[in-house]
Amino acid sequence: MALNTMKEGHDGSGLGLVLKDLGGEFEKFKGLPILSGIASSKGLRDLENYMYAQGFEEIHMWQPDIDDSAPEPETGRRDHYFAKVYELPQLYRDRPRKEQEELLLDARLALRALGEDEESLFVFSFYPDAVTLKEVGDPLELGRFFRLEDGSLQAKIVLAQGRQNTNYDIYLYACHPFFLQGYCTMTNGENTAFVPITEFLTSRGFPGYMGYNSDSEVFAHILHYTHRQLGYPLTYYKDVITPLSEQEIDLRADGEALRLIRRSLRPLCIDGPNCVIGFTPDGTAFMVQDAKKLRPGVAGGVPGKYALVSEECGLDEAVPDRDKTQDFSPMKYDMAIIPPGAGELIRWNQLHTK
Repeated sequence: MALNTMKEGHDGSGLGLVLKDLGGEFEKFKGLPILSGIASSKGLRDLENYMYAQGFEEIHMWQPDIDDSAPEPETGRRDHYFAKVYELPQLYRDRPRKEQEELLLDARLALRALGEDEESLFVFSFYPDAVTLKEVGDPLELGRFFRLEDGSLQAKIVLAQGRQNTNYDIYLYACHPFFLQGYCTMTNGENTAFVPITEFLTSRGFPGYMGYNSDSEVFAHILHYTHRQLGYPLTYYKDVITPLSEQEIDLRADGEALRLIRRSLRPLCIDGPNCVIGFTPDGTAFMVQDAKKLRPGVAGGVPGKYALVSEECGLDEAVPDRDKTQDFSPMKYDMAIIPPGAGELIRWNQLHTK
């Protein structure tokens, strides 16, 4: 409904939905990986054969109760929409979490390759406590089509975007949000620094940095690279994608580190306009802006329920009973952060002094 309220700001060509911190029928499977995707009947058989051969044990499957009276997706109704919960293969159940995550990533990429040529299988995420749903069409109509109001899908963190990819052919893998090993982002804008960023990321030797059917997918991968692979604090994501000038760095107590980051990670600097909304594996949500050409973006809410949206009317729909004087529109130096549990809205600024 919030997306529908903001319809003047999107073209209604698609719905991308990523849910985290799940409730409902998924709540009892918190530590187990969930495979989210779309398949033809052949694609589903290929998926099941692959997962069985790899030693994964399916223990639960969610499928939407399709509303036959609702308009179908613009590209036609698919055979199967699903989110499957698996037990890890026996050999991996006691392995370190990082090894388990590598296994899940390898499986997702193998399944993507298995179904990509014939578009018989789309796999959007394979990770614990997260479900992804994507389709082509008007978001409100797709919400009715999937009966999202029936309560079978419940989550404390919801990322939703109401348009398909605009710079390439319409393709489900190009639909926001983008998810990688618990990191997720969606973007309003255009990333004109796409080529140098993809060249840098693909040179890192990490198999998950691939695809790039949308120029916005790199924002999720930069987040993953800086926070997970390099171990930087989340706020450094802002410093990486919109680095400060030498004079501005002098204001920071960590200026020496910022100078090294600015030099070594210069190819990851973005060139907008872009407004990026996302979350990290621990459930921290955030909003950042490009440094030069801002896109609309506002954050607000009440303790326990906050929303980060592109337009204020969407915030009014999501959290109507709030103090609007406390709404926050991040500008070129700002980062809006909602910690796990959504107890507060933190306003962080790159120019905080020593």
